[in-house]
Amino acid sequence: MDAILIVSSTSAVMAVLGDLLRLESVGRIVTAQTGAEARRAITEQDFDLILIDSPLPDEAGDDLSIVASEKTTAGIILMVDSSRAYDVSDVVEDFGVFTLPKPLSPEFFYQAVKLLSASRKRVMKLENENLKLQQKIEEIRIVDRAKLVLIQVLKMTEPQAQRYIEKQSMNLRQTRLATAENILRTYEQ
Repeated sequence: MDAILIVSSTSAVMAVLGDLLRLESVGRIVTAQTGAEARRAITEQDFDLILIDSPLPDEAGDDLSIVASEKTTAGIILMVDSSRAYDVSDVVEDFGVFTLPKPLSPEFFYQAVKLLSASRKRVMKLENENLKLQQKIEEIRIVDRAKLVLIQVLKMTEPQAQRYIEKQSMNLRQTRLATAENILRTYEQ
């Protein structure tokens, strides 16, 4: 993990969590003692993992975890008193926030971090695949628009327009997308 945000009102808790996380090769650990500081850090930097030790001096931490889940792709662990764990979990789990009851053992904490890290990697992989598919769809739209322009302006048939774009791409050693964009720039005014 490259960056972790630890949010806790207690510096002792921050130190313990920091020590546990240093066992994992972490690039940088950022700390915040209030919800306001954490919100500011979230808007200024990207984090792989956000740990929230509730309650905080200015809020319970539940709202912060929800805001963090909506504004980042970080894995989020919300640590709450065991008496509130189930109720808080019901509220925040729909936002992808992992709730841990306090007090927690180092082993349980370590396993939770590993589980969250693994699931975050899987989500990031799916997001990358989704982005590639969206780019492919956009490329197909542009190529189809270029074919339509060739059909309308140069009176080609659809197979002729397809062949023209492919042949131009090979001749000019460029992608079909670049060829389609050139056609659109030339014929769309």
